[in-house]
Amino acid sequence: MKFVASKDDLLNGIRIVERATVVKGLQPVLANVLIETVDNNQIKLTATDFDLSITTLINATVEEAGRTTLPAKKLNEILSRLQDELVKIELDNATATVTCKNSKFDIIAISANEFPTVEENISEEDSIEIETAPFIKAIRQVVTAAAGYETNNLLSGVVCEVNKNILEMAATDGNRLARVREVVKNNSADEEKVFEMLLSSKVLSELSKISLLAESDNIKICKEVKKIVITIDKTKIITKLMQGQFPKYNQLVPQTFPKEAVINKFDLISALERVAVMVNEKNSIVKFEFADNELKLSGTSPEAGNSQDKIDVKYMNEPLAIAFNYKFVLEFLKIAESEEITVKLNTPLSATVFAPNSDEDYIYLVMPVQLRS
Repeated sequence: MKFVASKDDLLNGIRIVERATVVKGLQPVLANVLIETVDNNQIKLTATDFDLSITTLINATVEEAGRTTLPAKKLNEILSRLQDELVKIELDNATATVTCKNSKFDIIAISANEFPTVEENISEEDSIEIETAPFIKAIRQVVTAAAGYETNNLLSGVVCEVNKNILEMAATDGNRLARVREVVKNNSADEEKVFEMLLSSKVLSELSKISLLAESDNIKICKEVKKIVITIDKTKIITKLMQGQFPKYNQLVPQTFPKEAVINKFDLISALERVAVMVNEKNSIVKFEFADNELKLSGTSPEAGNSQDKIDVKYMNEPLAIAFNYKFVLEFLKIAESEEITVKLNTPLSATVFAPNSDEDYIYLVMPVQLRS
């Protein structure tokens, strides 16, 4: 195998597929990227951890066809340090030589025959093609509310639905819920068909990052009963669909709220970060006290002491004291694009909704923590 490609194209491709590699797996080849020539003008890069597989095509001048696998991390390190010139990769037995101008590296390869087969072909009968930007934006708005990847249950997933030109996405870990609705341009052949899927939050997080490298106006999603292929530009993400019934999350959102506060997002972020210095790290609880256009925040730690801060807000209802895991609130604030946010309140133990003061249909529901008297 012998080919020449631009340093930027090759590095970009490696960074895309590297997200599916396994650094400390039982099979050393899973830390590698499969490099194979496609035709005289392209090579294909593939990586997999069995649950997630990523492939991408890059332009190249192929002088000799072939395939091999090379360590993704080491390739990334080498390419990122090279000059912006053409890079030549040549395979000789079990060694790949990477040259760029005056730089030369010999890398030990693992045979491509040891690399798992990645099936990326899928029926397009159940598919959709929509705008990339609102889809990626929705991912970023909800994915933090999903349960951690290690939980391996439905709450570590994100539910997505496209109905005509409305995208709805939601995630919950049982303590908070994020839901967003976005208007999207639906380029599907059957715009009337409702498209639904439940995907791992890990996969969607990786897709969000990949979208910065594989720029495309549209994203295509094809799914079967257990498998899904997401195509963005020349990159394909292949993974399993999560199976099971996701909670009926819209039923968790209260219909009315007797109390409401309007807060400057940046004021609240700054105050929370100050108060959090003295918060008990085991529970991350911050007390919110609303009264007479003022919000008092307080934290306490048995080992360290106490903290308190006040900010001006718009609040004219009866006084209310309520407590939250401040990290949940901060995550929402740093995602919300509106300068002002509305906090919709009920009782100290009722679900509270945080929402940006904009045209967005985006809510972030947080369950409060019971205050000790």
